[in-house]
Amino acid sequence: MKIRNRIAFAAALALSSLALAAPPKVVPGPGENQACFKPWTPQTKHFQWPAKKGPYRIALANGFVGNTWRIQMIKMAKAYAATPEMKEQLKEFKIVSTGTDVAAQIAAIDNFINSGYDAIVTIAVNPTAFAPVIKRANAAGVVLVPFDNVLDSEEVMMVNEDQLAMGEQSGQWLVKNIPSKTGKLLEVRGLPGNSVDRDRHLGFRKVVEAAGNKFEVVEVVGNWDDGTAQKVVADAVAVHKNFDGMFVQGGSTGAVRALIDAKHKMIPVAGESENGFRKLCAARAKDGLLCLSLGQSPGLVAISMKAAVAALQGKVMPQLISVPIPTAMHPDIKPGVDYFPDLTDNFFTTNQFPACGVNLKAEEIMSKDEKNN
Repeated sequence: MKIRNRIAFAAALALSSLALAAPPKVVPGPGENQACFKPWTPQTKHFQWPAKKGPYRIALANGFVGNTWRIQMIKMAKAYAATPEMKEQLKEFKIVSTGTDVAAQIAAIDNFINSGYDAIVTIAVNPTAFAPVIKRANAAGVVLVPFDNVLDSEEVMMVNEDQLAMGEQSGQWLVKNIPSKTGKLLEVRGLPGNSVDRDRHLGFRKVVEAAGNKFEVVEVVGNWDDGTAQKVVADAVAVHKNFDGMFVQGGSTGAVRALIDAKHKMIPVAGESENGFRKLCAARAKDGLLCLSLGQSPGLVAISMKAAVAALQGKVMPQLISVPIPTAMHPDIKPGVDYFPDLTDNFFTTNQFPACGVNLKAEEIMSKDEKNN
């Protein structure tokens, strides 16, 4: 009788484990906390995972870490993990950065899946190569949450700002501020192979190449990095001499400094949300520098971590979560609000999301490091 009881108990335990490892179900919305986890469109489907008791083991599988945005993102993740809200949900929080090698990042995700982690948040190196690892995560009941550079898939929960819209808004603003709708534009692209770079580029080109516009676009690769952007913009100015407007995906501070160093006339610049860029926008407005600053926030990692925990708790979640695009533009770029005179130029200014309860101060973020742990 005792043997039978042990067998029955073991069978029940196995069934329980299988239930916990079940993939997410597609369920009707609305989902959890729509002010924070807003569906991308009214047609966005919703997922629900079996509820699992915490605290949880969560990992960040980052790829590229060679620019200030990625460094601040990792610091933000560590700072958010240390907040009272998140700390009580975490049994372990692991971070690994694997560089630009797609296979290495997939191997890291597989390792987390096989090691029994409950959730993995990630910035994918490539938007198209992750279908097999998505299936493995779903089969194991692991909540995989790509953010920022999202995947071309509807089988995984993702968090992002609308990158196509960011490119479109940048293009629309430049066209508006170049009334002749002619001239030469410099487009400073991001890291090749990323969906963020691709989508912003497509949105920008869709607008500036529309009927009625007669722009010539010169394209360079800045890798979302100030030093790289400064060099490629300097080289472009040396070759082409004159530009009428500039769109910078990232590395905006370096791009504008290249114009200043070359004694190029000040022009409309649509850039990112770097503190240094916004400081230059405020300081050089009197010289004719016009700025649009759209922020892809490193704080997306915190929202992704929060979404992973909600999913593990069995909450209904949108497949694609839309985060608003923080915006500042000439002439309304205010110190202490839109930029911070006493902080480093490399600080990205958009990190607070009150609707999600993510309200980290700059000092909390920058006190952390970007190392693997």
